Amino acid sequence: MAPTETVAPPPPHFVLVPLIGQGHTIPMGDLACLLAERGARVSLVTTPVNAARLQGVADRARRAMLPLEIVELPLPPADDGLPPGGENSDSIIRLLLALYRLAGPLEAYVRALPWRPSCIISDSCNPWMAGVARSVGVPRLFFNGPSCFYSLCSHNVAGHGLLHDGEGEGEGERDAYVVPGVPVRVEMTKDTWSAALLTCMPKWEAFLQDVREGMRTADGAVVNTFLDLEEQFVACYRTALGKPVWALGPFFLGNRDEEAVAARGGKDKPSAVSQSAVTAWLDTMDQSTVTYVCFGSFPRMLPKQLDEVGHGLEDSGKPFLLALKESETALPETQEWLQALEARTAGKGLVVRGWAPQLTILSHRAVGGFVTHCGWNSLLESVAHGVPVVTWPHSGDQFLNERLAVQVLGVGVPVRGVVVPVTPFDDSKAVAPVLRGHIAEAVSELMGGGAVAQERRRKCKEYGERAHTAIAKGGSSHENFTQLLQSFMRSGSKEQ
Repeated sequence: MAPTETVAPPPPHFVLVPLIGQGHTIPMGDLACLLAERGARVSLVTTPVNAARLQGVADRARRAMLPLEIVELPLPPADDGLPPGGENSDSIIRLLLALYRLAGPLEAYVRALPWRPSCIISDSCNPWMAGVARSVGVPRLFFNGPSCFYSLCSHNVAGHGLLHDGEGEGEGERDAYVVPGVPVRVEMTKDTWSAALLTCMPKWEAFLQDVREGMRTADGAVVNTFLDLEEQFVACYRTALGKPVWALGPFFLGNRDEEAVAARGGKDKPSAVSQSAVTAWLDTMDQSTVTYVCFGSFPRMLPKQLDEVGHGLEDSGKPFLLALKESETALPETQEWLQALEARTAGKGLVVRGWAPQLTILSHRAVGGFVTHCGWNSLLESVAHGVPVVTWPHSGDQFLNERLAVQVLGVGVPVRGVVVPVTPFDDSKAVAPVLRGHIAEAVSELMGGGAVAQERRRKCKEYGERAHTAIAKGGSSHENFTQLLQSFMRSGSKEQ
C-alpha cells in the first residue's frame, strides 16, 4: 500500500441557504461572516432580486478579505402565480412554495464545485433543501430563526398533535392547554397557536408538514441564541430533536465592521432621515430616556392604528423615536397625521420614514426602552444591548417570544390591551385593536421608576453583558463555533 502523507486539513466549506426575506436573510448573513472569520469557506446563496439585501455582507467580506462569496441563482420560471422577479413578494405562502424551484439550480451549483462542501446550513423554511443535501451527499443543518423557547414549544405542540386532537381544558378557556415537555409552564389557546403557526393561511399546514420532515431528517440545528439566555430550552430542544443544537448567537455581536453595522438590512432601503441625523438627535437626549418604536418588516399598520400609536407615545410624556415603513407613510391621511404629530412633539419625538439603523439606535446611551413586535431578531438585539422592551406581538413566533421576555426573563412589559392574533399579510387584519391608552400605560411602566422597573433594567443589563461574554473567546457561543467547525473539518490525508 502506498504511504499516506498527512497534510494540514483544508478549511471546511459551508453552503448557507437563507429563506428569502429580511428577517431570515439578515441573521444568516451575520452567520456567514462569523464562519468565514473563523477560517471556513462560505457560499451564501440568494436570488438576483434579493442580492441587494446582502450587499452589506458582501462589502464586509470584501473589506476584511473573508473567504465568502454571494451566489446568485435565478428562480426558474413557472406558472405558479408568482410574477417574474416576485421573490420578495408579500404573498408569503406563494413565495415559499415557489422557492422549491431553486432545488434544481442549487443542486447543479453544488455538483459543479471542485470539491464536496462540508456542510449545508439551510433555513428551516426551505424544506426542499433536504432533498438537495441527500442527493449530493452533504450533511445538512437547519437554521431556526425564532427563539429556542418558541422552537421547543412548536416542536412539542406538533409532536403531541395538540392543534388537532380536540382536547382542551374546557369551553371557557377556548381550548387552553399546557405545552408539554417545557421546563416552565406555558399555557396557550388553540386560536393563538393557529396564528403562531399561521395555520389560518391556505396551504400552510401542508407546508408545515414539509418543514417538520425537513427538521426530522437534518443532522442538527443552528440557533441564534446563547446559553446564558436560553440554556434550559436549548437542552430540552436538543433532547426533543435527538440531535445536536448549536447555540451560536447573538450572531450580530460578532460584527465589528462599523459600516456593515450601520447598513445592516438597509442597503436598499434609503431613509428620509439619515443615520447621522438620527444619531445627532439622540445625542441631544438624556441617558436612557428615549423609547424606540419599531414593528419590523410586518405587519403594515393601517392609518387608524398608527394614529393610536402616535397619540399613545405622546400621552406617555416620554421622548420617542418612531420608525415607520415607507408603505405606512405613503397615504395622504397618514402624511397629514405625521406632520401634526411632529409639530406637537417637536424636540421630544423623532419619526423615521423607511429603514432605521436599529443596531445603532439600540446601542445609543439615550435609548432606554424598545416597543417591539417581538420578532426574535429585534428582541435579541434589544436584550443584547441591555434595553428592556414593551411587547406587542402580532403573529408567528412573536407570541411565544413575548412570553419568554415577560414571564421567563423578566425584561418586558406587555401591552395590556385587546391583543388578538392577526395575519400580517392581509391589510384588512393588519393590526391588533390596541388603543392609545394601552400604549401610553405600557411605555410609562417600562420607562418609569420604582423597584420593579429598576429590577427589570438590571436583569436586561445583565443579559446584555452575558451576551457579549458568550461571543467572546472562551464564551459559550465562541466554543460552540469551534466545535461546529471541528465537526465538519475535512480530512487532511492525501493518498500518494
